[in-house]
Amino acid sequence: MLVDSPPEQRAETSPAPPERGAIRAVGLLVAVLILALVAVASIAIGAKELSLDQVWHGLFQDSGTYGDVVVDERLSRTLLGLLAGAALGLSGAVLQALTRNPLADPGLLGINAGASAAVVTAITFFGVTSLSGYVWFAFLGAAAVGALVWFLGGSRGATPVRLALAGTALSAALYGYLQAVMIMDEAALGKMRFWTVGSLNSATDETITQVLPFLAVGTLLALSLARPLNAMAMGDDTAKALGAHLGRTRALSMLAATVLCGAATAACGPIVFVGLMVPHVVLSFTGPDLRWILPYATVLSPVLLLGADVIGRIVARPAELQVGIVTAIIGGPVFIFLVRRRRTAQL
Repeated sequence: MLVDSPPEQRAETSPAPPERGAIRAVGLLVAVLILALVAVASIAIGAKELSLDQVWHGLFQDSGTYGDVVVDERLSRTLLGLLAGAALGLSGAVLQALTRNPLADPGLLGINAGASAAVVTAITFFGVTSLSGYVWFAFLGAAAVGALVWFLGGSRGATPVRLALAGTALSAALYGYLQAVMIMDEAALGKMRFWTVGSLNSATDETITQVLPFLAVGTLLALSLARPLNAMAMGDDTAKALGAHLGRTRALSMLAATVLCGAATAACGPIVFVGLMVPHVVLSFTGPDLRWILPYATVLSPVLLLGADVIGRIVARPAELQVGIVTAIIGGPVFIFLVRRRRTAQL
């Protein structure tokens, strides 16, 4: 005897209309091309003005002054921006799906606060002064807070509200600790000054090599969760009926977001609003299907991060405005707009 599938299951498993799927695929290709153009701009434009011919020679032919600027500084900076931007956008999209909160970002679960507190601890109490040294402290701090949020949120019985509350409480406590240590230790304050606002300035090949394995694992894990997160978006009961494992999906989602955001924060500092803004932009033309939201967020988030970094190099020449400051300036009004639009929709 054949039993017809429930409507929700048919909606979840049936493929999108061919025309819509083709439009999404073309749109993703366009997004990749935009990312390539922004990456080229990131290599060509900097606080030090160079002609395109000088950039070309520095990139492919010259190992002298131009090569030092283009390859050692801008190319490494661009690569780190690509990786960190993809990680922040992807983790933001996963956390919004996990918490069912469209205003969620990686800072909601305390991951940024954990990384920041760990770096302050490393500098103040262990004498760590190099980026290659405190990258690991930052990542471990983010991972520890992610695990603690999962435990306080109820582990396998965790709900979106519990996870958000646990993350908010831990963030408040950790930022209080961070401010107290930095006020008492002026040396730590000086060393943390640029890291805490978020910056790509300290990008090196060593930093990229250190965080790349974590970002690769986190990206693959996050992309593999698109289908079960789609099921959970329809409610726990419906997701169970569709065969989704709620506890496992939430645990893996927390792990993916922690690994991605922890590694990006360790390398660049806590950069805000990227994980909030891009998934919203993506949602407006992909619809709620995470099988498309996650790839789009992975491609378009580096566009925002690298674009903000280029703006920061131009507006304050010959000095630079840190990328975390630029994203905050852009993200603040966007966040207010999203909150007001959400409130209007609920009235």
